[in-house]
Amino acid sequence: MIFDRAGQIVASNQQEHQQIYPQPGWVEHNPDEIWERTQSGIKNTLQTSNIDPKDIAAIGIANQRETTIIWNKQTGKPYGNAIVWQDTRTREICERLSEIGGKDRFREKCGLPLVTYFSGPKIKWMLDNIPGLQEAAIRGDAIFGNVDTFLIWKLTGGIHITDVTNASRTMLMDLETLDWDAETLEIMEIPRQMLPEIRPSSQVFGMAKGLLENVPVAAALGDQQAALVGQTCFSQGEAKNTYGTGCFMLLNTGEAIVPSKQGLLTTVAYKLGESPAVYALEGSIAIAGALVQWLRDNLGMIGTSAEVETLAKTVEDSAGVYFVPAFSGLYAPYWKDSARGVIAGLTRYVTKAHIARAVLEATAWQTREVLDAMNQDSGVELLSLKVDGGMVVNHTLMQFQSDVLGVPVVRPVVAETTALGAAYAAGLAVDFWSNLEELRRNWAVDFTWEPKMSIALREQKYNFWRKAVTRTFDWEE
Repeated sequence: MIFDRAGQIVASNQQEHQQIYPQPGWVEHNPDEIWERTQSGIKNTLQTSNIDPKDIAAIGIANQRETTIIWNKQTGKPYGNAIVWQDTRTREICERLSEIGGKDRFREKCGLPLVTYFSGPKIKWMLDNIPGLQEAAIRGDAIFGNVDTFLIWKLTGGIHITDVTNASRTMLMDLETLDWDAETLEIMEIPRQMLPEIRPSSQVFGMAKGLLENVPVAAALGDQQAALVGQTCFSQGEAKNTYGTGCFMLLNTGEAIVPSKQGLLTTVAYKLGESPAVYALEGSIAIAGALVQWLRDNLGMIGTSAEVETLAKTVEDSAGVYFVPAFSGLYAPYWKDSARGVIAGLTRYVTKAHIARAVLEATAWQTREVLDAMNQDSGVELLSLKVDGGMVVNHTLMQFQSDVLGVPVVRPVVAETTALGAAYAAGLAVDFWSNLEELRRNWAVDFTWEPKMSIALREQKYNFWRKAVTRTFDWEE
């Protein structure tokens, strides 16, 4: 995506890449395909916009955060497919590491529980299971990165770095020092020399080669942190929720590292140049838009993702059906790897339209659980929720979201705030924008949904949701 000074989209190109499921619980991507699609995306966007690469001020990257790639430093060839954030193959590793100190063994340092979500255990799995990889890593030939690091390495011809937000999702970085933690690396048996250098989110890392020759590569942020920046949530207490493959709510906690007692994650929100790091509380939901894709691709109930709303609107409610999509276990606030998906409340009356409605409502109910946890952890009652991501075009979902939260839900004019946040961070690094206030002035409301459901009905439905969630617990032995 190319943005102008007003934060408006000038041109864009979007391409899907393959989701690979080798066996139940495993989710992979092809790193070479990601790089190929990135290049064709850049090429197509330049062609349709007729923009000369020389006129581009800087490049920012937003990425899936925990998705783990290991490749050869000499050849650039990956040692295997990327292990995606949703993948659960590291469950045994996490359980083994939890035997001493429990699931929160590393939480004080890294802000994260020991679960399959994060990169550290994925790196360990690859080192343990790919022949010769441990030795290659010790030699310094095999190097690791999340998708940001891989793309920066490819774009710049070999600069091996990551930013603080992505590093904070590995379980390997100390939140206070913003550096790799030697003790954790030793426990997980991960050689430090395979890890990228940790940099601020907004800083010139190097110059691009190829299609964007000599354009500064000047920012990297994990996708959810990028959306926080794109929504201009720069003040303590501001929050956003992104509705994509998963669903992610972040609350800016300022320069304070706030430990969670309610099952949320403590993470780095961003670090702009030499300014101090800003932190956030995050509620992560594994399956949101991915449930609509599942309805489309696995069950064939709809032909396109957009059709889910058309189908759901043919009925007034879900007829008591609740769909808990614990396909990869449950994330915040439960963190139960052994949970599996459940459809509850079925009767002969139920049609595919009711199931479509329950699919949309699942995202809203999961968000309610995260918001409740956030209120308890932070002591801050949210007055409204800024939303973004691919699903916010769905009026039915957004209205239901407002109904079950009991607060207004606000969509900005530019809903693609993840890409916008990466652009903002890159622009700040090269003085394309001068300060945060200038970015705040770009933000504008497109649509606001106000709550319409009665409190009594909301709480009655919510009780049924929580009842359905308990049915997913400990399904896997």
